[in-house]
Order: sequence, then structure tokens, then C-alpha cells
Amino acid sequence: MTRLFFLVVFLVHVPVLAAGRPNVVFILGDDQGWADYGFMGHSVIRTPHLDKLADRSLVFGHGYVAAPLCRPSLASMATGLFPFQHGVTGNDVDGMNRRAELDGPVKEEFHRHPSFIKALTAAGYLAHQSGKWWEGAYADGGFTHGMTHGDPKRGGRHGDAGLEIGRAGMKPVTDFIDHAVAEEKPFLLWYAPFLPHTPHNPPERLLKKYRGEGRPMDEAKYFAMCEWFDETCGELLGHIEKKGQTGNTLVLFICDNGWAPRSRNAGDPNQKLWSGFALRSKGSPYENGIRSPVLVSWPGRVEPGRSDDFAHAIDLFPTIAAAAGVEAPEDLPGLDLLDADARGERERVFGVTHSIHNMTPGDPGDTLQYEWCVGRDWKLILRHAGKDTTKYRNLHAWDSAPAHLYQIREDPGEKHDLAEEKPGVVERLKNEIAAWRKRLAEPGE
Repeated sequence: MTRLFFLVVFLVHVPVLAAGRPNVVFILGDDQGWADYGFMGHSVIRTPHLDKLADRSLVFGHGYVAAPLCRPSLASMATGLFPFQHGVTGNDVDGMNRRAELDGPVKEEFHRHPSFIKALTAAGYLAHQSGKWWEGAYADGGFTHGMTHGDPKRGGRHGDAGLEIGRAGMKPVTDFIDHAVAEEKPFLLWYAPFLPHTPHNPPERLLKKYRGEGRPMDEAKYFAMCEWFDETCGELLGHIEKKGQTGNTLVLFICDNGWAPRSRNAGDPNQKLWSGFALRSKGSPYENGIRSPVLVSWPGRVEPGRSDDFAHAIDLFPTIAAAAGVEAPEDLPGLDLLDADARGERERVFGVTHSIHNMTPGDPGDTLQYEWCVGRDWKLILRHAGKDTTKYRNLHAWDSAPAHLYQIREDPGEKHDLAEEKPGVVERLKNEIAAWRKRLAEPGE
């Protein structure tokens, strides 16, 4: 009878404990516009696997990143801090000059901060890094397994060998999942493939689907890359299902920043300043630069649906920590996305844009280009004159107005700038941005 009692207790309690320590799968897209998914209503791009994930997720259509550029954006996701807090404000210190030498102090400062990666591995998780990772080798970031070596002498910079994931197959990721399951340990998977990022070289079978109908080639290639990225997500999620882990896996999806093909902005006379991609997308504080859908899936624990609340990249750390029962710093500025009351109290989200390829370590304000805030009614963009020493200054050299104001829910394309018509609203939101910065500078007030 005693043995039977303990057997029953064991069978009852083990699933509960397992459910309280979910696997965490973090899927990070790279350079994709916020509306360029099937589940976000795009009429041409097919993303059936992410659509399926969205069907079983809490979907935040109004998600935002802390910075519209990969390195500071990823650093904010990992730490739950804004770029001016963790010190990574751009991709490089002085463009291509003395990259490795100048980058050392930036990495050193970044690694002083807690991250959800370190929090999970300290709690016994196995953690695998693949794809984009700027801050040295995978082990430097607290991962137990990974692909990125981070050695500048071997071309290590922003992912190196890790950037092969997805484009060259999924075996490193699926092998890690197999290992973690065999070890009976919860796992964290950082899946940040170089997709749909350039080079836009999709498989011909996908490009063929999007060619024609007068569609510019840069757009057709981009559309095909979005579907290719989706296919890799399907392979990943399918393997998790095959291993019987779907029910105990928290899946989060976000994109590092927006992007749009150059041809989409062909009518803009300022586009001649930049040949790489559309202005007002990557590297900018406009919606096509900073907005991304955010998906949170946890079968049996998170009710699927669509939320009109704001989500932000800084929310990932507190959300993961709460779900996994690990500690996060009390002064993180984000919130647990599964706390509906906290989400409902949030009226605005904020962020910054700094120069893309130059930083001033120890003085993040030196390269500040924009501050912004988004609410349910208004979006304000404040222009700053931060130092910009590389060719990337042309992404915003055209933009000389001190402020831009949009009724963002009615005008998500930001076609009608109302800053001159509504000076009172501009001043009120400008004060809110100043108050936000003061709160972060003086936490606890």
C-alpha cells in the first residue's frame, strides 16, 4: 500500500514539475517586415508553418523591438535592457576600422549583464545557440552548446559558423534536441537563422512561385526568402513534435527588425541616397523598422488568441523567467507577456535608434539618432543629431524634421505627419519620452 501511494504521488507530481520547467524555443527572424507573414494578412507571401504556430499562440500584432538593427536588438532581447543600458548601440565601434580591437570593451560590458540564457543554464537547462550571435563565442553568452566560435582571426563577428543554420540544413539543432531529450533535461534553443536576410538567394523552386505578374525581382526574391525561413521553422517545430516535446515547450517568435525591398520605395526621391533596401525600414524608427509580431505558444498553459496589447522585445526575459521559474533582475523595464493585467496597464512602448556602424563606448547618447514612443492613439518620433561616421548615415540624412507625429492605428503606413498640426500632442509625448528616460536612469523612483 505504501509503495502504491508513493507511485501515485510520483505519477501525479512529475508532470506538474515538468510543466513548470518548460523547454524554451526562441525563434528569431532576421530582416522581415512586420506585415510580411500569412498570419499578419499578407496576400502573397506564404508562411504556413508560422501560421500554424500563430494558431496555437497568443499573437501580439503590435510588437516592437528596442532598436531597428540586429546587434543592439538581439542584445536587448537577451538582457531585457535598452541599448543605452547594456551599451550595444550599433553593429561596430568605428565601421570596418580595427573591428575586433575596438569591440572588446563593448562585449566585456555586455557580458556583465544578466540574460535569460545565463538564468536558464544556471537552473540546469541545456542551451544551444545557432544563427545570429554578435557577442563572441556561444559559451561567452552562457550557452552550453552552439555553433558560433566568435574568433575574429577566423572571420568571427556576427554568427560565423552559426549562420549556416537553416540555409545549410537543421542538423545541429535537431541533434541538440535529441541530446537534451536523451539527457532528460529542459533545453533552451536560440534559433536565429540568417533568414530572410540578404543574400537573397532562395531555392529556385521558391523563387519560381513569386516571379512574374510585374513583380520586381528584388521583391520576388525577398518573398521567396520569407517562405524559405518559414520552411525551416516548420522543420524545427516538426522535430520538437516528433520527440514528444510540443506540450512542454514554450515557443517565442519575434523578428530582430523590419525590412522592405528598395523597389517598394521607388517613388521616394530620397531613395537615391541608399541602394540597399527601402528607406524607413531597417535602421529606422518607422513601423517598417521597429515593429514585429510577437508569438507566445505554450500548449495547455497559454490560451491561443490575438491580443491588442503591446509587446516589446524587452519583455522576453521576464516572460521566459516567469514561465521557467527562474530569477530575473527586479529592475528590468519589461513585463511578463503572460500577465494580462500588467499588459493592460501599459499605455505606451518606447525605443531608440542609434548610428548603425559606429558607437561611442561609455557615451551612448553620442550616436543617438532617434527616440520614439508608440501608444494606441499617437506615435511620436524625435530626431537627434548623433554622430554618424559611415555611409549608413544616408539612411536618415534626408530626415531633418525635429519630430514626426502619426495617428498610428489609423495610419500604420505613416503617410500623414501631423507634427506641425498638433504641437500640443508633440510636447506631451516628448515629455513622456523624457520621463521614460529618467525612470530608467533612476530606477525605483
